Parts: sequence; structure tokens; C-alpha cells
Amino acid sequence: MRFLLFLLLLVAPAVHAQDKPAYRLFTAAGKPANYDKMLAQLATADVVLFGEQHNDPIAHWLELQVARDLAQRKQGQLVLGFEMFERDVEPLVQQYNTGELTDQAFEADSRPWPNYATDYKPLLQLARQQKLRIVGTNVPRRYASQVAKGSLSALDALPSAEKAWLAPLPITVDFELPGYKNMQAMFGGDAAHSAGVQNIIQAQALKDATMAYFIRQSRQPGQTVLHFNGSYHSDNHDGIVWYLRQAEPQLKILTISTVSQEQLQKLDKDNRQKADYVVVVPTDMTKTY
Repeated sequence: MRFLLFLLLLVAPAVHAQDKPAYRLFTAAGKPANYDKMLAQLATADVVLFGEQHNDPIAHWLELQVARDLAQRKQGQLVLGFEMFERDVEPLVQQYNTGELTDQAFEADSRPWPNYATDYKPLLQLARQQKLRIVGTNVPRRYASQVAKGSLSALDALPSAEKAWLAPLPITVDFELPGYKNMQAMFGGDAAHSAGVQNIIQAQALKDATMAYFIRQSRQPGQTVLHFNGSYHSDNHDGIVWYLRQAEPQLKILTISTVSQEQLQKLDKDNRQKADYVVVVPTDMTKTY
């Protein structure tokens, strides 16, 4: 019997060493986090920003789990928001949500992202099944393109009907926010301070400001908006977060970021403080595109 116990003790570490989790969850400080405890905290927030890597299947799977579990906790007080749908197709988003549009009709005219069928359609179907409100929050991409070429002033001449698809003008841009400074640093040298780079940052700010504005517009007291966006829009608690706080400092905002690491045992120093919770996936995880 003692010999058998000895063998089991030898085998146990080997079995543990072969464990290959698909993800690990950490707090901002790098401590291991518990999913259920995270969920309980998310349910107390006014806004939850789930920052994804758009081609990461683990992030998309977790988004669906968080949405389903929060819906149970919030009992009709959960709203799902999407960077992936632009404001000019919002009527189609609402018609699909209420069942007025078929899948085929919705997908033909709403300009869904290439990975819609695998990564976002399950969330919209969940919303229909559970009667959750959904909202598209992003600026129509053609306006972001105009700003990238000619600065935010390019929007001044838009008809009022089209300005309704944007955050109210004028839009303030804080070029000192970490995310925007990182964008600037990517260009390096003299180019980093050029008008062209400043315009690109303004286009990013237009997206952040517009998403923040329509997140606020879609939320009623007592509700939680669970918003899905690229992690760059909410990492470091800037981007969308900054615009939300400028408008409503009292909002309780929690963030999630998805990152890739070679190892999952601990959170790399560079990934700490990116968000309130950090989802770490292996760098060799299969991508959706």
C-alpha cells in the first residue's frame, strides 16, 4: 500500500505538468482570479467593457459565457453593446433583435464583420432568445476614414442627419492618453508628430467617443451594459473609458482585456494594469482568421 501511494505521488506532478488550459484569468495586479467572483463584481457595474482580440476564439467563447451568466444575474437589466455594428445600421440591428428581420436579410445589409457567423452571431441569437436589448455603437467607418485624411474638422460640414450617427461635435481629444501616445510612438521619429499621425489618432478618438456616447444613451438606471470591443479601445482605462468618465464621472466601469502570452502561469509585467481583469491565452492558440 505504501508503495502504491509513493507511485501516486510521483505520477501526480507529472499529470499536473501536462495540464494545458486554454486560458487563465488574472486581476489587474496579476493575481489569479476566480470566474464566479469576477462575474459577481461585473454584475454590480454600470458598464463592462470586454476588450477582445478580434480573431481569438477563447475571447469570443468567454464573451458568450459572460453574457449568458450576467443575463441570469441581472434579470432583464442587461444590455449588449457592439463595436461591430455601426450607427447607420442600428435600425436593422433593432429589427433583427425583435425578430422582424431574418438572418439572411440582416446579414445582407448590416455590413457584418467577416467573422460574424462564428464570433458575434451567437451573441445576437442569445439576445433574441433571452429578450436582451442590443445596440450597435460604432461610428460609420467612412467618417473615421474622412477624419484620418483630414482631421475632425472634416465632420463639420456633414448634414445634421448624419451627425446623429456620431458623438456630439466638437470632440475633445487628449493626445496624452496612453493608447494614443502608443499609436504615435508606432510611427517613430518626426513622423510621430506629423499632421497625418495626429489625424489617425483623431479617427481613433472619434470611434472611442462615439462608442462611449451610445453606450450611455442605451443604458437606463440599474442596467449593466456589456460592451464588446477591441481591447485597444479600453486598455489602460482610456479610450472609451476616458470618454465615459468625462460625461458621467459617477459611472461604475469595469474592464476586461484579452492578451496572449507564451506562458500562462503568471501575468507578464507588461500586461498588468491593462484592465480590471485580464484573460491570458496561449500565443499558439488557433485564430478564427
